[in-house]
Amino acid sequence: MPLKNKIMIKIADLYKSFGSLEVLKGISLEISRGEVVVIIGPSGSGKSTLLRCINLLEEPNSGQIQVGDKVITFGVTHKRVPSDKELAAFRANAGMIFQQFNLFPHMTVLQNVMEGPVTVKRMPRAEAETLALELLNKVGLAEKTNVYPYNLSGGQGQRVAIARALAMSPAVMLFDEVTSALDPELVGEVLGVMENLAKEGMTMVVVTHEIAFAHEIADQVLFIDDGVIMEKGPPSEVLENPSNPRLSTFLTRFHGFIEQFQNAESKKTGI
Repeated sequence: MPLKNKIMIKIADLYKSFGSLEVLKGISLEISRGEVVVIIGPSGSGKSTLLRCINLLEEPNSGQIQVGDKVITFGVTHKRVPSDKELAAFRANAGMIFQQFNLFPHMTVLQNVMEGPVTVKRMPRAEAETLALELLNKVGLAEKTNVYPYNLSGGQGQRVAIARALAMSPAVMLFDEVTSALDPELVGEVLGVMENLAKEGMTMVVVTHEIAFAHEIADQVLFIDDGVIMEKGPPSEVLENPSNPRLSTFLTRFHGFIEQFQNAESKKTGI
């Protein structure tokens, strides 16, 4: 299989419940190497739970998850429980960025990015420092190496968190509403880093309410509601011409952006 068509994430019939509350109801999807998939949907629809299952921060009740070349099956018919070593290796394959960037407050920016490679991957400190400096330069924070997290803006903290995740050389990156807690003027700097990662070919799954960003960056957009994928496809279809009435209702919250994109397209084509 050519590398560009290699499946990097494959989810088959995934179910997840919290007590009697069924949150994911048979989710199945495939994501190829270098593909950017944006997940949208109302609060409580299961978006973040799906990301946490991909990274095994939540254990599914049943189904199968593949990330890179690693596969884990869950459910009553699968008796063997993954070992801690297997779980750690699986999680290392998928870097995850949260709403709160959760940097180590007692470490400098440089130390935060170095910590994973040194502690988990046993990388020599000099090599880890070189890698960390390269990644901080990539996210536009080369001048912040000796700064502590409490002296960073929210956008800067989130960019350090991205660099820290990249330091583990993950096969895929998962972003869980990473701009939702930021002041509006700081959102762009984080989205810019994510856009550059996408251009470099990083496989990404992004949960966001930034619909215009989704329109620009996504190869696929998934609309999840009530634990089910209700609609999926390229942004020109899902966002501009939704066929599902629940998606149409959801998108009306975003200030007429459909008309905005359609008008922009009409100007390009002269229609």
